[in-house]
Amino acid sequence: MTRRRRGGSTVAAASWLTTYSDLVTLLLCFFVLLYSFSAIDIQKFRRFVMSFQGQGVLDGGDVPDTVSPIPEQQVGEVATESDEPFWEDSGRLMVHVQEFLDTHDIDAEVQVYQEVQGVVLELKDHLLFDSGRSSIRADGMGLLNTLSLLFNQFPNQVTVQGHTDNVPISTVEFPTNWELSTSRATRVVRYFVEVRELNPHRFSAAGYGEFQPVDSNETSEGRSRNRRVVFLLRGF
Repeated sequence: MTRRRRGGSTVAAASWLTTYSDLVTLLLCFFVLLYSFSAIDIQKFRRFVMSFQGQGVLDGGDVPDTVSPIPEQQVGEVATESDEPFWEDSGRLMVHVQEFLDTHDIDAEVQVYQEVQGVVLELKDHLLFDSGRSSIRADGMGLLNTLSLLFNQFPNQVTVQGHTDNVPISTVEFPTNWELSTSRATRVVRYFVEVRELNPHRFSAAGYGEFQPVDSNETSEGRSRNRRVVFLLRGF
């Protein structure tokens, strides 16, 4: 005996098609919305939203005439909070150092420039020492006092370097320029640590004698440039 087909299968098929068509319609609306949001055109956006008001898709409501931008002050505050400390960037550290030197009126005595290892401060040896000596001059102490205020503003490692010209020295205290340059660098480090009470773990001393010249030793001007004390503020 042949079984009679139930009419429920036709209803189920119709329900499935209805659900599928609703899903396709919703997806279409979703992608149209994405496209509308991507285009920076307020008038287009208003017309698009108004076309859906009262159609069962979106509730009716007012559409703003303009979009309020984020206040510049708030943008600046967010940027500032995300910035790293100035001493972690060599460029910003150099600007900070130069501004400090200008403010304290010692920019004529101290030259500032940037290297791969960090920021370099360079000054002539006669500002701190007499010729052939490693004892710090009284007026040189004033300059070191000012520099100690600068170095106390950031935690970077500081290497003090002593450099000489190629004029030989042969004394009991300094048999060669190695000893002279090293003694000068060490005296400066000890002054920062023992007198100015800066963190000793931040400082190191190095003497290079005449073997890292920045100018020719054939002229008095070149030899004067080569006799120098260098402060290397190492980057992070």
